[in-house]
Amino acid sequence: MFMEYVNLGNSGLEVSRLCLGTWMFGTEFKKGEEVVGREGAHRLLDAAWSKGINFFDTANNYGNGRSERYIGAWLAGKEREDFVIASKVYNTTRGRQPTGLSRKIIRAEIAGTLERLGTDYLDIYYIHGWHVTSPLEETLSTMNDLVRDGLVHYIGVSNFSSAQLVKSAWICEKRGWAPITVIQPRYNAADHVPYTVDPSEQALPDLIEICRNLGVAFCPYAPLAGGFLTGKYERQADGRVTIPGASRAESSQRYGPFPERWWQVLDAVKEVASETGASPAQIAMRWAMMTPGITSVPIFGARLLEQIDQNAAVLDVFLTPEQYERIAGAGRYREQSPYIYTE
Repeated sequence: MFMEYVNLGNSGLEVSRLCLGTWMFGTEFKKGEEVVGREGAHRLLDAAWSKGINFFDTANNYGNGRSERYIGAWLAGKEREDFVIASKVYNTTRGRQPTGLSRKIIRAEIAGTLERLGTDYLDIYYIHGWHVTSPLEETLSTMNDLVRDGLVHYIGVSNFSSAQLVKSAWICEKRGWAPITVIQPRYNAADHVPYTVDPSEQALPDLIEICRNLGVAFCPYAPLAGGFLTGKYERQADGRVTIPGASRAESSQRYGPFPERWWQVLDAVKEVASETGASPAQIAMRWAMMTPGITSVPIFGARLLEQIDQNAAVLDVFLTPEQYERIAGAGRYREQSPYIYTE
């Protein structure tokens, strides 16, 4: 397996074809029990780097800041220029406001993020969601200032609608500010189309075409639909679903029940997996990487070392156009309905 590297959208920033998401670092589903603690996080980062993955995604609020701290401790003593580090701002870690994208909040949060990561700059800084009461031009002006000051290299947005992305890109172009380089939506074969999460579940069937036109890269999260596309959930003849221990459905009431359309997609994924000798998870990940006409770098989470190995091995998996379309057709978006995966 040889890691592939690509330029992120129209930028000159080169990243690995997979990005390790670190929201589980320091996160507690049960008080006092971290899903991935500091030592586990460092083992996962070591494993990812050994596979050539140089792109790591975090946020100021992941694990109440512990995710950034664990990454920062791991980076200490390493060559910073080898790595592409992305973080986000929307939720706050200080002050009376729990969320916000004012100049005051962004300036305070970038200072905290850089301190926790132990670095002088971020490669990518995402606006983590649309904040209704924060003026967009103020937010984008502040992000541009961070680029000008050398604290951030590239600007991204996460959970923006198509219209919000277009408006942001237009403002940046009109003002001569640093452009939006990358968007982070939820996207996988089960969904078939990208989705936002916050502030509401919204299908974005036009987002991929907009990214093509704008030259914006695509870094989708949940490429395995929260683990559903690994095939670990099984439906019995009577319709009951077997939920494995330590799964997302076991820990969150907001995950499930699964719509019929998802099971149809999973059947197609399993069929292609059987044809190729790959796992369903690898087929689903490769499908997300093959988004036509744009740079697509999926973000995957991991809590076990074998998950790093399995996801990295997707670089050796190839789908024919017919196999890609077979999976896409099984999950073709048919109706506007609330989506059930919100984490």
